[in-house]
Amino acid sequence: MPSTETITLHNPLDMHLHLRDGDMLRTVAPLSAHSFSGAVIMPNLVPPVTTADDVKSYKERILSAIGKERFAPYMTLFFKPDYDSAFLESLRDDITAIKLYPAGITTNSEGGVSGFDVETLRPALEAMSALDIPLCIHGETNGFVMDREAEFIPVYEKLATAFPNLKIIMEHITTKESVAALDRFENLYATITLHHLFITLDDVAGGMLRPHLFCKPIAKRPEDREALLKVALEAHPKVMFGSDSAPHPQHAKESCGCAAGVFTAPIALQALAQLFETHQAPVEKLQAFISDNAQRIYGITPPKKSVILQKQPFAVPAAYNDVVPMFAGETIDYRIKEVIDG
Repeated sequence: MPSTETITLHNPLDMHLHLRDGDMLRTVAPLSAHSFSGAVIMPNLVPPVTTADDVKSYKERILSAIGKERFAPYMTLFFKPDYDSAFLESLRDDITAIKLYPAGITTNSEGGVSGFDVETLRPALEAMSALDIPLCIHGETNGFVMDREAEFIPVYEKLATAFPNLKIIMEHITTKESVAALDRFENLYATITLHHLFITLDDVAGGMLRPHLFCKPIAKRPEDREALLKVALEAHPKVMFGSDSAPHPQHAKESCGCAAGVFTAPIALQALAQLFETHQAPVEKLQAFISDNAQRIYGITPPKKSVILQKQPFAVPAAYNDVVPMFAGETIDYRIKEVIDG
């Protein structure tokens, strides 16, 4: 991206976002709603979002938290194999996707899927196919931590083959194997986070342990990051930005049982602008990565919003209330100059 004074991004979207609930929701939701037109909201609350009432009440709490910001929360259900066609059809206008978690593999996922037997999953997944409801998957096994995502690829392949009309989103991919899978199956897509474009495992644990960079899936090797960078910077038509911004209170991160998650929501667009400029990728590619691809893949039309970024040093706050962001206390190259609704 050529060095310019300002960059204007239209209708930016975050296709994988954790907003939590209660006080945390009220802290973080306005930050995303200020600079993004919309986001796909993760359902792994306690208890998870599994009913029509859950979806509608959570959306109401989000809209209340963001106040007058122009922002669309694209709601999701926590996947259950017993969802039937009638139930899903009744919710079709209220949800954008359904999120599948392997049981116990990440934060608040204990009620997830324990096995991936196609016949057990068939009724729900065929209903989703018929209703054109995308399936978002946190794709990890419970194997050795650096191999978990690569080990999950055969599950993606099995599901993509068994349900060719089902749109499957490989969430927050981190490996070269996941990137390669994109082009093998027409119905596989992916989200990529900000932090996995910047860091490797060495940044997390190569020196002093940096708990605010600890996440699941864990950051991988340099060659994995290079594979992610390639498809993000070229705005591969099957990838889109999903921050997986996952806020936790500072005490939960800076503890012996460090919670998994990197909080990037308030600095994501600024850092992406810096990243694309550093790699001399044109602004059109950034626009496609943070909005255009997602609109096409999901078939959504977000609220109109233009975010003007100015190339001017921005000192990232040490914390937003009790939540420490990525790059806390550091200076990045871009700041948000103005947000224009409509």
